[in-house]
Order: sequence, then C-alpha cells, then structure tokens
Amino acid sequence: MDIANAVGISPSEVSEALNRCKIAKLIDSKKRKVNINSFAEFLIYGLKYVFPTEPGAIVKGIPTAHSASPIKEHISSDTDVYVWANAKGTHRGQAIEPLYKTLPQLVQEDKLFYELLVIVDTIRVGRVREIQIAIDELNKRVKNA
Repeated sequence: MDIANAVGISPSEVSEALNRCKIAKLIDSKKRKVNINSFAEFLIYGLKYVFPTEPGAIVKGIPTAHSASPIKEHISSDTDVYVWANAKGTHRGQAIEPLYKTLPQLVQEDKLFYELLVIVDTIRVGRVREIQIAIDELNKRVKNA
C-alpha cells in the first residue's frame, strides 16, 4: 500500500512518521506490522496531548467528533456541531483542526477511514462521556483488526 497517496501526505513525511512509530514501538522494526495494543493506548491516552485542538469559529464543513457517525448515534442532538472546515461541506459548526490538512478531502471517498478519524477527533476534543463512547468504538474496531 502506498501510504503517502492513501493519506495525501508526502513520502518523506510518511518515512519520518514511520521512524517515529518504530522508536515508540507502535510498529515493528521492519515497519510492517502495527502493535495494536500500544497504538490504541497511544490514541486513547496520548493523542490529545500530541495533537491538541479546540473548537474554533463557525464555518461550513464536514462533521467530525460527536457530530458524525459512529459517535453521533450515542449523543443527544443538543450538543454543538463540530466540523472540519471545507468549502464542499454541507454542515455549519465550530471548526476543528484535522490531524492533517488533506483529511477532509480523503474521507469523502473512504467511510471506514472517516469513522476512525471521527473516533480520534472525539478523543481529542470530546467530553468525558463522548470520549468513553469513542474508546468503546475504537476497541470494537481494534478487536476486529
């Protein structure tokens, strides 16, 4: 799989990221296999510190965090809408900075990737109950990996 094209980043950025993941033992020394338990632990406990974000201005965009599936089905509709700013988006809400600038375009073609990023964003910006739902959804997917 060509990771750079799949996620819309440069090959050098992929190489640097894989080296960091190897050092952190999130992947094996050959950079071929993910250590699922360590990766899930990083997402749950470390991601919000490495990639912090806060809700920003009201913009048009693509729903994320508790505003999109698979999290929104568990949350009442009274909560604020969070979106990735995107001119082609159909929702208005508070802007959440995506993990990488190309992600809003990529998720329109890959439902599973979108759901995983929604889970990750919920862990980054969610409230306690939302984060627990996201962790449960992440664990469902990790067990099936």
